[in-house]
Amino acid sequence: MSATTLPSAADGAPNTAAPKFAVVGIGNALVDVIAHASEEFLDSHDLNKGSMTLVETERAVELYAALGTAVEMSGGSAANTMVGVASLGGTACYIGKVNHDDLGDVFGHDMRAVGVPFHGGGVDHGTPTGRCIIVVTPDAERTMNTYLGVSSSLDVGDLDVDAIAAGAVLYMEGYLFDRDDAKAAFRHAATIAHANGRQVSLTLSDSFCVDRHRVDFRSLVQDSVDILFGNADEIRSLYEVDDLDVALKMVSRECGLAAITTGADGCVIVTGDEQITVPAQPVERVIDTTGAGDLFAAGFLFGLTSGLPLAECGEIGSIAAAEVISHVGPRPLVDLRTLLPDG
Repeated sequence: MSATTLPSAADGAPNTAAPKFAVVGIGNALVDVIAHASEEFLDSHDLNKGSMTLVETERAVELYAALGTAVEMSGGSAANTMVGVASLGGTACYIGKVNHDDLGDVFGHDMRAVGVPFHGGGVDHGTPTGRCIIVVTPDAERTMNTYLGVSSSLDVGDLDVDAIAAGAVLYMEGYLFDRDDAKAAFRHAATIAHANGRQVSLTLSDSFCVDRHRVDFRSLVQDSVDILFGNADEIRSLYEVDDLDVALKMVSRECGLAAITTGADGCVIVTGDEQITVPAQPVERVIDTTGAGDLFAAGFLFGLTSGLPLAECGEIGSIAAAEVISHVGPRPLVDLRTLLPDG
């Protein structure tokens, strides 16, 4: 296979207009609030060291006020992927939901600063912008409290139809799938993409996410998804099997293309009639695996929308993932295009 042809859309005539964006992402728009604090701070605020806890509005506001000096930067899984696409030299756009508050402004500024147009919903909302409050203690341990805020209330009315129609690939984040309104938004977005001859991709996000939404995810994969992303645990969970090979055979029958990461072993790319194994890129020291899957998807989609062979798409995904796990934080610290073989 010398070059990749994007899988044909499920329905709809091809859009004769050239895509404005390589990838358009939809997901939870969150701001990471990172602060250094003492062990005593954890104790005084009853924080479970090293854990990730979902919190409600009052608790999020309380912790945010107590932190003092903090670094604030936009985050969220699909948003990280769009930043990765842009860093590789591709064009990306992001659709999420923030409020018209300080953190909402931070999120929009950060996305636009790296060249990713951001569509953040319409009117002012009563619910604050989502945030992940990360407390780093002197031993470098990270304790996270995540408040989804208004991000989880994204619905059909928040979609930018023109942006979706203008993206070669629509990329949807499984984390956002908890509410019926979000499920309806996913299906509507997929319909828009296919009606314009575009492709639809989904990332499974997390095994616990798959456990909660297995029936809906299976239906979405069968009906609407052209390109599926996940890791070995997530794909086994999706098909409720222990054997990865069995899960790969099952996904090959339901989805035109799947890219499944397998940790230090790299990834397996699955189509209807073949499997391609791509090794991981060597990393001298793994510092933080946060964002590895997000950046793998960025690299893979960049390669795919550039018409590269599937093995090269997997290689670029591995290069991007290797960069992000070599430091703290889920976004690249270098211009990823400089790491490519021709970079």
